[in-house]
Amino acid sequence: MQIIFMGTPDFAVPTLDALVAAGHDILAVYSQPPRPAGRGKALRPGAVHARAEALGIPVRCPLSLRDPAAQAEFAALNADVGVVAAYGLILPQPVLDAPRLGCLNVHGSLLPRWRGAAPVQRAILAGDAETGVGIMQMERGLDTGPVRLEGRTPVGDKDAGTLTAELAALGAALMVRVLADPDRFPAVPQVGEANYAPKIDKAETRLDFAEPADAVVRRIRAFAPAPGAWFEEKGDRIRILSAIAVEGHGAPGTVLDDTLTIACGAHAIRPVLVQRAGRGAMTPADLLRGFPIPAGTTLG
Repeated sequence: MQIIFMGTPDFAVPTLDALVAAGHDILAVYSQPPRPAGRGKALRPGAVHARAEALGIPVRCPLSLRDPAAQAEFAALNADVGVVAAYGLILPQPVLDAPRLGCLNVHGSLLPRWRGAAPVQRAILAGDAETGVGIMQMERGLDTGPVRLEGRTPVGDKDAGTLTAELAALGAALMVRVLADPDRFPAVPQVGEANYAPKIDKAETRLDFAEPADAVVRRIRAFAPAPGAWFEEKGDRIRILSAIAVEGHGAPGTVLDDTLTIACGAHAIRPVLVQRAGRGAMTPADLLRGFPIPAGTTLG
């Protein structure tokens, strides 16, 4: 098929690669414009933009697709289908209607369980036992379109980074299956309770040890590896990248021993991997050697 691909972050790269490997003709890649990154704040293209350039595929980075000229440019490609994966811009109706088969989206949840920008993180935060990815026929509403094919996976103790990578690979394989024979996978309307999965707010990443230990661990997993869940001590922000729930009792936020076990609203957590600002990831033992946090300290 002749395809317009629309995506920006790492999540979308496996789908682009899978479409190329399957022999489809990628007419153009649409991606969000390069953003300032790194200490020098130099403009850096997103993962999809960089991958498309490496593959020799032309890249377009409009700030919006609401402009009639941008819509006409999109339609002039005469694509069979638009494939969308974490693009980050709203597609107006003229764009959705331009390809012969419309636009298909790789969405990282079992719709309609989580609609919106952060379905992986919200599934972990909510304690969902299972999640998945769906190939959705896009329509004007926010992730309201009918689903052609979906795949499932247990959440288990995976963090957001691991789960996102797993869903990206699964979604790529599903998209290739759908495009190989679209008639075999008719669009089926969503059924069930819908929940909104908003973007992660920075305030959510600060740990609240008044929560039960299981909830604190879920928060850590939901924000790992980035942006990272954190607490503050001696004016330093300490990110906890991995932790387990353990038995332990004390006032919430109290350090219970010399391994950085922290009391929560119910039980306690024991960090496995932590990170100080400007430093690499390390074990709690390595952190405490250079940054003592003695038992009895109350963390905030």
